[in-house]
Amino acid sequence: MFEFENPPAFFLFLLIPVLYILRYIQIFSPLSLPLNLSDWNGSNFKWNGKTRKIISALSGVLWILFYVCIVFACADPVFHLQQKVYSSKGAAVVFVLDISPSMAAKDIGSISRLEAAKNSIVTMTNANSGSEFGLVVMAEDAAVLVPPTMDCSFFLSRLDSVNVGELGDGTAIGTGLSCAVYHLENSKAPKKSIVLITDGENNSGSVHPYTAARLAAGKGISLYVLGIGTRGVVPIDYIDPKSNKLYSGYLESKFDTSSIAKIASEGNGKFFEIESLSSLSQAVSSISRNETVAQSYYIKNQDVFYYQRFLIAAVIFACIAWSLRRLLLQEVL
Repeated sequence: MFEFENPPAFFLFLLIPVLYILRYIQIFSPLSLPLNLSDWNGSNFKWNGKTRKIISALSGVLWILFYVCIVFACADPVFHLQQKVYSSKGAAVVFVLDISPSMAAKDIGSISRLEAAKNSIVTMTNANSGSEFGLVVMAEDAAVLVPPTMDCSFFLSRLDSVNVGELGDGTAIGTGLSCAVYHLENSKAPKKSIVLITDGENNSGSVHPYTAARLAAGKGISLYVLGIGTRGVVPIDYIDPKSNKLYSGYLESKFDTSSIAKIASEGNGKFFEIESLSSLSQAVSSISRNETVAQSYYIKNQDVFYYQRFLIAAVIFACIAWSLRRLLLQEVL
């Protein structure tokens, strides 16, 4: 929350109209003497003061800005920050995200499957601020981008940088789930879960997804599987990160949810079939409710003062205005 701790300082603005009134009635007005210069039998001295008037007006504006900054500094602006500091652990969630080229298909609303998945992850992250979040991406292989962490800004920045095709073509679901289990099994979180978001069958990797799902269940890790995509001809376009070649056209989607639904069953988890933004929103809301953990926390207050910034700005404006009048206009101040 932004506020001024010394608001009466704004009454100093009343001095500006008072000064102009006094100068209008010839009090505090600058002294001026008419002076005509000419040569004998010559023309009178002519001076084009357009540039000088512009510089003088600019200098006047800068002096006004100088005074405004001084008044704001005297008003003592401050921004009050309140931050939740958790004193107990929340849930630990690792997202296993499919980034194979088929995730670029645009059949979830007007956006691609990957963008819809990323938006749902952001929504769940914002709804569970006290939890730890991790990210595993998979295609032909799998990689851990973010181990479980409470640094949401870092997590979201890494999520935002994910693009389709970075790990080739394929769907290594078993490998992705195994990576997630490895990073969750030693966690002290009261609730641990894996959220798998994919649009295809396992066709790569050395670990069978059923084996990985049963491993997660044996470690007390909840498993949620989101099968995202529709059947039929759907538009698709993406840029291959390796060749920078644009692929655009249509994909014959033969999305079969039976195999990935079986993964959820093997891991005693839940399966959600996602064919629209509304079904995706309902799935995310359900997972958030299930993974909510009551946490103890306290509020940390922090004040950020801005008067120094206004003082610095005032000094800068004053130096520029003085330089214009003294060096360019060569006035004695």
